Amino acid sequence: MNRYSLFLFFLVFLFVSGCGSKSNLSLYNLKCEGLTNPLGIDKTTPRFSWKISSTENGTVQKAFQILVASELSELTEKQADFWNSGKIESGSSLFVSYGGKRLSPGVAAFWKVRVWDEQGNVSPWSEPAKFGIGLLTPDDWQAQYIAFNTENGYRECPLLHKDFDVAKANSRFILHVNSLGYHEVYVNGKKAGSGVLAPAVSQFGKRSLINTYDVTGLLKDGKNHLMLWLGSGWYTDGLPGVANNGPVVRAQLEKVKSGRREVVVGTDSSWQGRISSYTRHGDWRPDRFGGEIVDGLLVQNNPGIDVPTDGWQPVSQINIPAHEATPQMTEKNTIRDTIKPAQITQLAADTFLVDMGTNLTGWLEMRFPPLEKSQTVKMEYCDHLVDGKFNDRNQYDEYIASAEGQEVFVNKFNYHGFRYVRVTGLKQMPDAESVRAYLVHTDYELASGFECSDSDLNQIHDMLFYTLRCLSLGGDLVDCPQIERLGYGGDGNASTVTAQTMLNLGPLYNNWLQAWADAMREDGGMPHTAPNPYRAGGGPYWCGFIITASWNTYLNYGDTLLLKKYYPVMQKWLGYVENYSVDGLLKRWPDTDYRGWYLGDWATPEGIEQTAEASVDVVNNSFVAVCFDNMERIANVLEKPEDAEMYRAMKEQLQQKIHEVYFNEDNNTYGTGTQIDLAYPMIAGVVPSGKADEVERALLYETDVNRNGHFACGLVGLPVITEWAVKSESPDFMYSMLKKRDYPGFLYMLDNGATTTWEHWNGARSRIHNCYNGIGSWFYQGIGGIRSAENVPAYRKVVIQPQIPNGITWANTFQETPFGTLSVNWKNENGILEMNLKIPVGMEADVVVPDGVDKCMLNGAEKQLHHGERAVALKSGMYQLSYKN
Repeated sequence: MNRYSLFLFFLVFLFVSGCGSKSNLSLYNLKCEGLTNPLGIDKTTPRFSWKISSTENGTVQKAFQILVASELSELTEKQADFWNSGKIESGSSLFVSYGGKRLSPGVAAFWKVRVWDEQGNVSPWSEPAKFGIGLLTPDDWQAQYIAFNTENGYRECPLLHKDFDVAKANSRFILHVNSLGYHEVYVNGKKAGSGVLAPAVSQFGKRSLINTYDVTGLLKDGKNHLMLWLGSGWYTDGLPGVANNGPVVRAQLEKVKSGRREVVVGTDSSWQGRISSYTRHGDWRPDRFGGEIVDGLLVQNNPGIDVPTDGWQPVSQINIPAHEATPQMTEKNTIRDTIKPAQITQLAADTFLVDMGTNLTGWLEMRFPPLEKSQTVKMEYCDHLVDGKFNDRNQYDEYIASAEGQEVFVNKFNYHGFRYVRVTGLKQMPDAESVRAYLVHTDYELASGFECSDSDLNQIHDMLFYTLRCLSLGGDLVDCPQIERLGYGGDGNASTVTAQTMLNLGPLYNNWLQAWADAMREDGGMPHTAPNPYRAGGGPYWCGFIITASWNTYLNYGDTLLLKKYYPVMQKWLGYVENYSVDGLLKRWPDTDYRGWYLGDWATPEGIEQTAEASVDVVNNSFVAVCFDNMERIANVLEKPEDAEMYRAMKEQLQQKIHEVYFNEDNNTYGTGTQIDLAYPMIAGVVPSGKADEVERALLYETDVNRNGHFACGLVGLPVITEWAVKSESPDFMYSMLKKRDYPGFLYMLDNGATTTWEHWNGARSRIHNCYNGIGSWFYQGIGGIRSAENVPAYRKVVIQPQIPNGITWANTFQETPFGTLSVNWKNENGILEMNLKIPVGMEADVVVPDGVDKCMLNGAEKQLHHGERAVALKSGMYQLSYKN
């Protein structure tokens, strides 16, 4: 090698050393505002997040660089025309704010990121991601609201269309759709996107949502055809905020290139409409959600490659009252699973029962054998049979035959909660291959997994997990899909920790909390559901969702902006609470036209007097104390120390008052002495330290003796009991109740055919419900041993401490956190507990060992623990840790 070659080698060596190795770092899961490649966000200053993969233990991000450009071809350091951040020294990888050139509504952009670790190594650039800014103000719209009104009113599912010319010329084409009611988009006969039942829910009259589509690949040079297919959904005559008897839409197609936008076509009076083959029945009130009627003779009207040229009529331009129209900031609904029938049996000459084998929320598809013209096939749905009786709760669809070609029914603008389908009007048994059900829910990520040595626990966990998937359709969590479809705050509060552990619901909760803020009344009163289409029952635990769900969402996903946005709403509701407090304690407030009842716990088993005034007061005031505690913490996050001190004082005053008024000295109980009346004061900080042991013993006595070792609480009590069990490290308490096979219990449900959890312990009413899912967090926090460090958001720091009931010998648990996959797999054999851990980059973990353990093995090396030390501190990476029990 000559001197020149050596010099070149030395320069290359210096360059590589300075840049660091690229092999052990990579970036993935890029998100903007918590969403993957969103096309229309609700702000002009986006926030970016990413995850880091590393082959080295202890990797820490020390710096990042972000590029943002108007075109993918310009996404380079020299050409990025929107933002080149340069190297920014920071460990942040969640909700990193854009800092470039001002972005305007309607703009589309591309971005990528790279990071440096603690050794100065730099990662390769990530794969490019994209985002767009939505239409944010009335001035951004040229389109008008239109409808195709008929005598059928909201029952009609009409088609609206417009022909237009474009020259593509390497531009992007973005379509913004603001529909009141459901919509689907077809361009040149092909459906845009995979979303169904769009948009998500909102509080009509206050807000409607905008969905955005990239239709570039569906357009062609020259003449194009745009069709919008509409269905009413919640936008049904007689409900609040509904201004037209039929679905309404405005849509605007824009050409976007190099950061500039041009309106190509928008809805106005020049559009045309016609009826489709779909109409609906049912008025979207409890037990009246109905279904769809498809006329096979009109199928040719539906979207296809060849657009019918006749039968089109003028549309109506609709005057919609002023309200907030904002981009939808949660994922669209999509078909997530396909389910085949488990069994089909004949009930009568023309009647058949299809058993899908599991409950589900979603659609049915049936391909019929040859039918006669005008022959009607009816499909009725129910979630369970009682003594063979079929209770459809007005859930049914009909198909009217054309007798031409292969005839198919599939749902479009409605859905059902069901396991069984009773098919009437067929002359022969349907073939199993001709029937499919589709599980539909919001397109979030499934974010967890649990399995242990006890098959009973695995079945319970899997039932809870699947139930939550069945309840999360439309950008909120509903109580049940087939009877009410309402986003109850009580059911939501009860299941939030579980749901956000099992599923990535950050965007969904953003949408839902927005509906809660929109549903608040001028005096600070909150309804029991959001959106709030009509009066529904509940209590303070329902209304206070705005506080507790906001705090939990922040803890799980780390979005401080969410707390800032809804903090004034929380304060206003607490002012309402103060107005109905007597001598420092919240008492019953009046029923209103939007809210009824005043509950403490709900859906308790037989023998529990859930409406007893003492219990209701203990539950509700304990909940308010928890709200004050949350507000103290929120104020600290928002750097409002005076507010934090105020809420701390209010909390302590209320805690003392609850103890003074409701504590029973003779038996160390509160209220009526039931499980929730004992557990809630403990987790709400009500119980003085000198009484804690006595109250705990009272809870154990109430459970083991008075309730025969069973759960004896309802939807509010279950998450309260769960939280207490984790904090008090009482795994056998939970395990023993979960293992009971008789009434009331989860194994009782499973042994009686449950595939989803029930509304009541005895199986009454709904058997796809959100009452009893709050127990699910125990599988992760208790047996799995995964808990966030107190007040540390987004799992940036976790405590790993499996709580092992007698009889469990191993468990494998993982959670997909904002930083990546955290997994804890342990086995307990021959007196040695061995854990295999995976900790993502950006996270720190304290692995807690029992008292008395003075050493452990960590990745094959002995680690001595100092006197009093109970935690092994770990950074990111893969670890094997073991110790003698």
